Amino acid sequence: MRAVVPPSLPLYWKVCLINGAVFVAGTLALVLSPASVSRQPLLSEVLVLAVGLGLMLATNAVLLRRSLAPVDRVVQQMDRLDLDSLDEVDARLEPGSSRRGPGARLVAAFDAMLARLDDERARSAGQALAAQEAERERVAQELHDEVGQSLTVVLLGLKQVERRVPPELVEVVDELALVRESARTGLDDVRRVARRLRPGVLADLGLHAALASLATDLAAHGGPHVRPDVAPGLPALPAESELVVYRVAQESLTNVARHASARSVRLGLRRDGGHVVLEVDDDGVGPGADGHVPGSGLAGMAERARLVGGDVEVGRSPQGGTRVRLRVPVGAGEGPA
Repeated sequence: MRAVVPPSLPLYWKVCLINGAVFVAGTLALVLSPASVSRQPLLSEVLVLAVGLGLMLATNAVLLRRSLAPVDRVVQQMDRLDLDSLDEVDARLEPGSSRRGPGARLVAAFDAMLARLDDERARSAGQALAAQEAERERVAQELHDEVGQSLTVVLLGLKQVERRVPPELVEVVDELALVRESARTGLDDVRRVARRLRPGVLADLGLHAALASLATDLAAHGGPHVRPDVAPGLPALPAESELVVYRVAQESLTNVARHASARSVRLGLRRDGGHVVLEVDDDGVGPGADGHVPGSGLAGMAERARLVGGDVEVGRSPQGGTRVRLRVPVGAGEGPA
């Protein structure tokens, strides 16, 4: 039986009209039918009334189910969804058996709300990451222009003082040399932090050189040996995608150095169909039994990848450690780098 209630009405009025239609139909059946009820109802009359009441209740239940079942589906979906699962395949609801029924409008509104939330999340994440990059650049610039320059002045001053100290004051000369070496080490650390905050090599020399620089820096500062494995003839990526690849590689290598206890790392970059794939494989402790990787920063990497239409997976590498795999789409019409 098809409901005659217009699907554009609010749910409250749908319920009222459905109940009203059932009650009117029951009343007309009692008025127009030859059946009557005695002053002392007979068993047959009670059976007729019971059957009529059952039919009314069943009809009312069937009609209300068409209107209220989508409400239960939406409530159940809202209970199990969160912001991290909005992009899952089963996050959207299907209209159900009737795409024009009373519940289709509710389901469509729910799916539209999910789409708006997903778009808003992506826009907010993009703004947050853009603000983060801008703040990184500002801090790097201040470190270079202010802290770096101040330490350079301190180095020059210490050198001049060291020259003026009489040769017989050997202990003072040695102490000044130690202070000057500490200042030089601090200046090197400031420059290294500034380079990490603002990857100038990425803009100046490209993605390949930037990844090679990451590998060299990690090994130079006591980290495991990193073996770059970049396939030749890779397509050029947009600047936003290159920055995502660089940041994911940087975060992955930092996690390896801090948590993996690895001896070697493979830093691979290749093409896979319409995507460029970054893979960071280590031979360290690997993910736990529950798949959790300490310090992985997967949420931040996933947000970055989502901004350029990519995705990130973290699992076990062929060497027994951890593998971070990033896939970013290749822009249309891009030639080889």
